[in-house]
Amino acid sequence: MINYSSYQQYIPEDFNDNSRVWIYQCSRMLTMGEALQIEHILEEFVANWKSHGAAVKGFANLLFGQFIIVMADESQSTTVGGCSTDSSVRMIKQIEQDLKVEMFNRQNLAFIIKDKVQMLPLAQINYALDNGFINADTLFFNNLVATKKELLSKWIIQTKDSWLATRYDLTTKNIPSLN
Repeated sequence: MINYSSYQQYIPEDFNDNSRVWIYQCSRMLTMGEALQIEHILEEFVANWKSHGAAVKGFANLLFGQFIIVMADESQSTTVGGCSTDSSVRMIKQIEQDLKVEMFNRQNLAFIIKDKVQMLPLAQINYALDNGFINADTLFFNNLVATKKELLSKWIIQTKDSWLATRYDLTTKNIPSLN
């Protein structure tokens, strides 16, 4: 059984809580070879990440074989502007192209079902609720977190605590979840 809260140990402690975070969710689980390839790309990107010529205190890592976390600590002096943000997006698009995966499809949502990361298209959420695949207590990857503090406390949350609770009726589903 995977401890999904263990990811927090991989987030650098020396980054400010207000460090900016971007999460890119892969459309499928990556192979070990692909993960190693991405690890190299992410390390190289962070080592060379600049904003207006100044080095960015950055972090990037692949978590759970499916999520790329990019973080920039702007608390010292270097802020991440349009060009430096664009460079991170170009890197992710290159990964998409190289591995033939989707990293920008916000219509696919990730849940932990049967102790695995499972993708559900947004259009199938009602079906998943009606048939007990997910419920209010199912763990959900809230990829909208924007800071390190939110990443640590609000990334993997129960569906009832997510934005989905404002769009879907989670309380009327009495079918037990398959979690």
